[in-house]
This record gives sequence, C-alpha cells and structure tokens, in this order.
Amino acid sequence: MKITVNGRDLTVEPGHDLLTTCLSHGIEVPHFCWHGDLGSVGACRLCAVKVFDDPDDTTGRLEMACTTPVRDGQRVEVMAPEAERFRARIIEWLMVNHPHDCAVCEEGGACHLQDMVVASGHRHRRVSVAKRVHRNVDHGPFLTQEMNRCIGCYRCLRFYRDHAGGRDFEVIGAHDRVWFGRTEPGALDSPFAGNLAEVCPTGVFDDRWWSRHYARPWDMAATPAICTHCAVGCNITLFEHGGTLRKVQNRTHGAVNGSFLCDRGRFGPMAAEAERPLFPSRKGGEIPWVEAVADARALVAQGAVGIGSPRASLEANFALRRLVGEDRFFAGVSDDEAALVRRMAEILRAGPGRIASVRDIGRADAALVLGEDLTGTAPRAALALRQAARGAEKRLAAEKGVPEWMDAAVRVAGEGRRSPIALVTPRPDALDEVATWPLRRPPAEVAAFGRAVAAALRGEPAEPQAREVAAALAAANAPLLVAGAGLGLAGPAEAMAEIARALGPKAMVALFPPEAGSLGLALLGGAGIDHAARALEAEPRPVIVLDAALPDRAPADTVERLMAAATTVMVLDWLNGPLSARADLMLPVSAPVEAAGTWINHEGRAQRSFAGRPSDLVPAWRLLAPLCGGTETTLDEMLAALAHDCPDLAAVTQAAPGAAAGPVARLPARASGRTARDLAGRLPDGQPRQDADSALVWSMEGAHGLDAPPALRTDAGHHSASGAWAGTDGVGGPVTGGDPGVLLLHPGTGAAGQPLADRTGTEGLAVLPLHDPFAASAADRASPPLAERAPRPRLLMHPGDAAHLGLAEGALVLLDGVPAPAPLALDASVPPGHVALTGARGHGLFVTVEAAP
Repeated sequence: MKITVNGRDLTVEPGHDLLTTCLSHGIEVPHFCWHGDLGSVGACRLCAVKVFDDPDDTTGRLEMACTTPVRDGQRVEVMAPEAERFRARIIEWLMVNHPHDCAVCEEGGACHLQDMVVASGHRHRRVSVAKRVHRNVDHGPFLTQEMNRCIGCYRCLRFYRDHAGGRDFEVIGAHDRVWFGRTEPGALDSPFAGNLAEVCPTGVFDDRWWSRHYARPWDMAATPAICTHCAVGCNITLFEHGGTLRKVQNRTHGAVNGSFLCDRGRFGPMAAEAERPLFPSRKGGEIPWVEAVADARALVAQGAVGIGSPRASLEANFALRRLVGEDRFFAGVSDDEAALVRRMAEILRAGPGRIASVRDIGRADAALVLGEDLTGTAPRAALALRQAARGAEKRLAAEKGVPEWMDAAVRVAGEGRRSPIALVTPRPDALDEVATWPLRRPPAEVAAFGRAVAAALRGEPAEPQAREVAAALAAANAPLLVAGAGLGLAGPAEAMAEIARALGPKAMVALFPPEAGSLGLALLGGAGIDHAARALEAEPRPVIVLDAALPDRAPADTVERLMAAATTVMVLDWLNGPLSARADLMLPVSAPVEAAGTWINHEGRAQRSFAGRPSDLVPAWRLLAPLCGGTETTLDEMLAALAHDCPDLAAVTQAAPGAAAGPVARLPARASGRTARDLAGRLPDGQPRQDADSALVWSMEGAHGLDAPPALRTDAGHHSASGAWAGTDGVGGPVTGGDPGVLLLHPGTGAAGQPLADRTGTEGLAVLPLHDPFAASAADRASPPLAERAPRPRLLMHPGDAAHLGLAEGALVLLDGVPAPAPLALDASVPPGHVALTGARGHGLFVTVEAAP
C-alpha cells in the first residue's frame, strides 16, 4: 500500500492509522491523546491533517490522523494552512486554563505540551478570564498531582483502567472541569501506577522521588540499564545528577517491556540511595582496603568455597566461580531451587514450544497459567497478559460490529464472556477478572490439572474444565503456557512441557525463575546451598558469599549449618544484609545500578546494564578478578574471559557494543552550565569522569538519540519516533535499529532430560508463598519509596487448620520454633494443610505451627 505524506511517497502496512504511520516514518504530527501502546481515542483533536482521497481529489478535508485509517493512494498534508490554523486554536483553548508554571513545574524541559505550544506557533494570550482551579489529592509515595495542568487527554485513565486494570482511579466532571485521580487520599492500588508520570504529557502526575530530589531534565546524565528486580529484564534509563540517582524511566524494548514498567522496577533502584556500607570491616569494625584485600587473598589460598547469587550479574558469578574453581562453586539458593532453574533451562532448550517474550505474551490468543502469581513474581508479564485479554475483547467487538474505540464498553458490559485465559492458582489472583477459567487448586494439584489438559489434547479422558481449557488452546493460533518458580515446585513446569508437546510447534512457553540472575547462575552451573553445607561439614574451609541473599533464598537451618561449618566467612555485598554483620570479613561492592554487567532474563535473553551513577566502590567482579591472578580490569576483558571459559555463553559478548564503540553521551545536547559542571580544559580534576566499562561518557560530547547503537541509547523511550520532541509516547514495537540483547536459549537444541520430582513432607503445614509486587527481596525493602508503599507481612491459615491447632485470629505463633513475622490471620482461600507467608521461598518447605508462649 502506498500513500503520500508531505510530498513524500511511503510504502505502508494496512490496518494502521495515519498518526502511527507518520510517526513510524519519522514524520512528526502534533498530538496529545494518542500513545503508541494505548492507541487512539480522538479526545484532543490536535492531530488534524488535511487528507486527499486520491491524486484526483483537489478539495481534501481535515481529519484527525489518529482515527483515520491509511488507504491506498491517500495524499496527506500535515502542514496545510487549514490544519495549522486548526491545531493552533486547539492549543489556545488548552492554554486558557493552563497555569503557565513552567518555571516551577518538574516537567519543564521534558514537557510534551511545551513542544506542542512551540510547534503550533502559539505566542499570545487573548483570554483574560480567571483560570479554573482544581484541588489535588494525595496519591501515595510514588506520585505527585497538580491537576491544574491537566489538558484532558485521558491518557492516565486509559492506561490505569483499560491497560493496567486498576479500579481506584476515576474521571469526574465535564467540559473544562474534568478531574482525574483517586476520590479519596491514599496510595494507588495498582503496581503499575508509576507509569502515570510517563504517560501524562504535562506535569499533572510526576515521580514523587524525583520531586523530592529534583534536578532539571537537561542537567541529568542518562544511562541505559536493566532492571534487576525480577526475571523479566525490563530496560530502564537511570538519571543521575551530582552523584545522586534522581529518577528511573522506561527504556523502550519492543520484545520485553515496551513502554511501561512496574513500580518495583521503577522505584527499586533507589535502594542504592539507602544507607550502605562504604568500607570493609571485620566483625563490625572498619579496616583499610589494603588489609581487607590481603585477608581475602589468604582465604583464597586456603581453598575457599564460593557461594554465588541469583541477584548478582553474570560476570560477578563467573568471577567467583573462576576464583574458587568449578568444584567448589555453589549457587546461593536451596538445592531444590537450583535444580528447578536448571530444569527450566533444559525445558526451554528442548522445545517444542517457542520461548515467549513479553511481547509474545501480549499477543497470545489463549493462555494457561499454572500456579504462578504473575503480578507478584513477574509484574510486567502480568500486564502483558492483560493485553492478551484486551485483544480477545477487541476481536469480540469486531465480531459484534462495535467500533474499536468502544471495546472498553464491551468489556464492561461483559455479557458473561471473557478472554480464553485459564489461571490455575492456589488462591484468588489479581488476573482473575480477565480470565474465563479462574481455577483454584492446592499447590500439589496444580501440575495434575496441567497433565489433565495435556491428556485432553491427546484425546484421552479428562475432567470437564481441563477439556474446556484444552479446546481453547487447541483452537488458538498462538496459545501461551506459563509457569515458574513461584510455588517452589517443579510440577507446574513439567506439566507445561507436557502440554507444549501435545500442542506442537505453535505453543509458546514462558518460565519465570525467581530472580534476575537466576537463569545466568544456573547456566554457569553449581549445586545449591545444601550441597555446600554438606561439603563444608565434611571438610571445613573458608567461604566467600556473593551478594548475601542467602536468607531470602535458602532455608534458615541450612544457612546456619553453612555458617557454622565454615572456618571463615567473607561476604561481598552492597547492602547491610543479615549476613554482613556476622561475617569475619565484609567487603562492600557497588550496587547493581552502579556497575556494568550482563543479566539473562526468563527467555534466555542476555542484556547489558551500565553504571547509572559514579561510585567509590567497585563491582564484585572487579574485586574478585585479581584475587586469583586475573588481569582483567574492564568489562570487555572480563567478558572475553567468560567467553573463553564458558563457550556455551560466548554469545553474551554480543549483548551490547564494547567500550570502543563510543563515545555516546550521557548528558543531553542541551545540558546547561557545562563549564560550571566539569571545568573541562581548565582544571585537571574538572575533566568529565571516565567509564572504562562502556562506550558511554559522562558529558554531552558524543552520539545522541538514534545515532547511538540501540543498547547504548540514553534517550530511547523519551522522545517520539524521530527524537525531536520530549514526549514519552514512542510508537511502540521494535526499537529502530533492532531490540538490544542476544538470545542464548533456542528450542530444539537440547535433550528433553528427566522430569524433576517434587519433595513431599508429612510433618507440619506446607508453606505457600505470598508474593508482594512492591517488595519481593531485601533490595526492594531497602528502597525508600518501596518501603513506604509495601504492605506489612502477612501470615494466613485456613480456619479449619487454625481450629485444629487451637489458634485464633490475631494469635502470635511460632514457625519451627521461630516467631512468625506477623500475627495470624484466618483466610478461607488458603488451601487446607497450608500456611501462607509473605516472602516465603516455596512450597518445598514444611513448618510446624504452634502458639507463641
């Protein structure tokens, strides 16, 4: 299909609107309400263009580009005088009530409204009436609100309610007195609320952390990074000024996170601003670095055992493995978890299903989730599954002849029809509202339902609900199967593999490990912490613990056995973790947002993250490398060593260009006060800081925008398609030049292997984890905004079990003799024989429950 825009002939795909098409080809069309991932509603009327039906049409007419489909032979004039006059009047109407507070507005310099005012040529105010005044409401620790800046584009409502499924956000009023937000003060419920600060084209909703630690947009250095708070691996941009991390924003990646982040990924990196150890210590007392390094060398010489971490980068774990040797390297997780994640990698390599990216999840036309609380364990994937449901609703709307923009109304009407999604979970799930089959099964029976679905697909007898789900999957063109480690059981993953084999090559599979570094750690090898404890009890040695996440990822008794059997314990951590104070030697290292490194997400995509702010501390891999005589001092050198020692992982070197690919500027081209900031050319200590681990430079000299490679772009996702405007409303889809990262796992390249059996217990109650979308780890809890938002720990039990044990609501209890973190609450949704606990590691644990004395 061919159209002509501003005299330029374009070959375009049918089925898109004019606005999306123009922006995709780098042709700027003014707009407000349109958003690449939210679509069009025609609310602002700013995208007016003059459209001619064909070359013979000499009259043309004004149409809104966002609601006008492309047609073969169309001729479009964006800058036609009539269109320019129309857009200028729209801007003037919007500015009648706008407060003109750019000098004090956080968005000043990164405001889409500012760009549109300039683009329309609006300079004079012809209205002298009093401006309307709105009252603001407290929206919690993540967002500020200044409703007087609102232009009524409806983006916030469309994202929060239609896209993210939130229900505590309203639109009230009419005409020029429309108000958006919570009707009562309090934090927004949705774990995606922080996106309102990005979808808003003005300064109505802004990042509260940024407001408290404000720096002008043109004064902040921007660095591309990877979120390390779950296994999805969303792309983010870190903004720094004066050595402080000021803000985190989404960085568009078409296959992973698109245009949106969860709140844990947006505010979790602020843990780097919490109080942290800065100097090495021995039993609580600080010591000089020279002495600490000498002690570390002595431990290595004694044949130390290394405990890797699922919260550490691939390079850090590799450096520790090389330091102690493969035979003495163990994963810092329970044996069950280590085996489960290795089995996940084996299933993905074996196939036959295609490994699903987050984008694939959003495009599925039927889905089965086995046991995984996606909103708690992989929030961005949960948001994508909501979009799969919306896709089903749009298809329903098309069948009923309803215009696409009315699909939300069709969904509300419902008529008893929902999307072909099945959720098989132990307790009610946040995604139940979009599922046709919200099914409850005890953890041990989740896999049995999956096997029943596989049996139905093979034509064997199965229960009615399993047959219904199997029929929906069989009829789908892109069926999706989801499982993970959320329950701590291998059964759901094994059942998912069985269903995939029954469906054949059209199946898409997604398996979510527990942590951002879990899959990378599994690919390096190493048994779990139980093996390490037994090895140390047989032959006591020093222990080097990387990123002390052990108390979150392994049973407490096993950790105690490890600590007791070790002759000396050395910990490398960036937080004041529970093991740091007990360590014989504690070496502080830089936080993940302060270090360059590689992370492998749930689909086996290796992605590179870079240091978002300077630090006096060094990454763990740089501290470990020389302890074994290594000469690597840069990330490129460490990656070369990794590729040499681990040929299966050699492709990680292609995840991003090396340091020689620069320079790429971290500061925007319009950075202010250059000579005041770095005194370049005048004082030696005033030169811009150097970054040996990337092509990024701490100045505004170098490549900007689309001139930089995709993995190094510091403004991706913050500008429209051509990079000329400051709006955060990219077209969506793949990044220009290709999505960053490299896939390491390919279906059909490995053997099926032996199924993994789950442990069973007979004493006590089985532990059912309660996953919190706001605080899943010690790093999350260290983030000031997340700590303010996170709910209190919960301990839930079925009333029947409580009655049998003689426990009442609110009772204080002991779990295996240790005080529980919360009073007991009775909940009939908890499967009998289970105790549900916030932050628990998995169903593989069984505990005794008794009243506290």
